[in-house]
Amino acid sequence: MPTIEELIKTKPIKDPHERALLNIIYTGSWIINRVNATLKPYGISEPQYNVLRILRGQHGEAMNLFEIQSRMVQRMSNVSRLIDKLLDKGLVERTECKENRRMVDISITPKGLQLLTDLETPLNENLQKITSCLKKEEAAQLALWLDAMHNE
Repeated sequence: MPTIEELIKTKPIKDPHERALLNIIYTGSWIINRVNATLKPYGISEPQYNVLRILRGQHGEAMNLFEIQSRMVQRMSNVSRLIDKLLDKGLVERTECKENRRMVDISITPKGLQLLTDLETPLNENLQKITSCLKKEEAAQLALWLDAMHNE
């Protein structure tokens, strides 16, 4: 198994905190690339998939752009553009908010729900391959360590 230094072709990193952080960034990017490779044949990106999953979790209830953005794994400023692309594909629909006509509500369509169903098996298989090198206890410990970093 190659080290982070071998992967990015650099000299040994002496500071363990710096090494850990660099490894997290590299590994996160590597995982996103693997997920995107699975999603590409279905015509969506990881951020678009994330939006669809958020909307599916609403069980038919609509959300506004700000709510969607606040729940995204990778928060970005171009959520409107993501929604536009999903609208063009017929995966979401946009309606005028009843309480505030300047806002719009976004909800997932049956086509969007079907896409998530179709993606379930290939994504689960891919994620299983990614994490298969970890024992269940190691995965649980890694998740705890990563959670600890969020408590800054």
